[in-house]
Amino acid sequence: MNDTGRVSAGWWLLILPAFLLLVAFYIAPILQVLAISFTDPEPGLGNYERIFTSGSVQRVIMTTLRICLITTALSLLLGYAIAYAITLASPRAKGWWLLAVLVPLWISVLVRAFAWVTLLRRQGLVNNSLMGAGVISEPLPLVWNEFGIIVGMVHYMVPFAVLPMLSSMREIDPRLLAAARGLGASRWEVFRSVFLPLSKPGILAAAVLVFIFSLGFYITPAILGGGKTLMVAEWISLQILDLIRWGLGTMMATMLVVAILVTLAVFSRIVDLRRIFGSGG
Repeated sequence: MNDTGRVSAGWWLLILPAFLLLVAFYIAPILQVLAISFTDPEPGLGNYERIFTSGSVQRVIMTTLRICLITTALSLLLGYAIAYAITLASPRAKGWWLLAVLVPLWISVLVRAFAWVTLLRRQGLVNNSLMGAGVISEPLPLVWNEFGIIVGMVHYMVPFAVLPMLSSMREIDPRLLAAARGLGASRWEVFRSVFLPLSKPGILAAAVLVFIFSLGFYITPAILGGGKTLMVAEWISLQILDLIRWGLGTMMATMLVVAILVTLAVFSRIVDLRRIFGSGG
């Protein structure tokens, strides 16, 4: 065996433990889920036919897609504004901005969800403040519905939108902006024609990250939706743990994995994902 072959064999021996762990704890369970979706309660495509014949399944899928798209759009808008403000801030202010962005990531998702329940419930701070100011005469339904879920999910996802966009904005050469201003462009024209196009990779990275994360949300929709608005993850839990319909639950879990892979495949055809997420040369 030559030196190249020895080096190659050595690398394989080094990664073999990690590969075996990946197979045992990730690939094998996914294959088992896939197998159950085709065999329970009886072999065939009966579970997957529910996607086209069951109104409840279609409603859960459409609800999940709608909430995820709205969450992604709002997170991108808020995240872009925050990332833009951080980019233009002074070095000292940037530190405080970044701390404000990162602190929510360190707080338990359960704590944040219950905090929103406290704020948005009928006797919560928001409704009491609006009623005290005379804006409304009776409490608004702000929680245990789709609106409450979106509020909680946007709050959770904004930091994940800010970070990739901020990374992209930091790579923009300030001299380009100064040159555009020197040529007579207004601040808006500089932003629209120079800054925004150059920050596009960060926007796309944030969109992919937020949308994929949103597809699998469970705790926030379960608490803020109050069981009235079901998303895919909660529906899967209901089928497997409460109704003991393993076939239906694993079918939807498989579709969730497929949806994530399709999303990545579509975006990879549009842009270079390796370059966006910083792993490309």
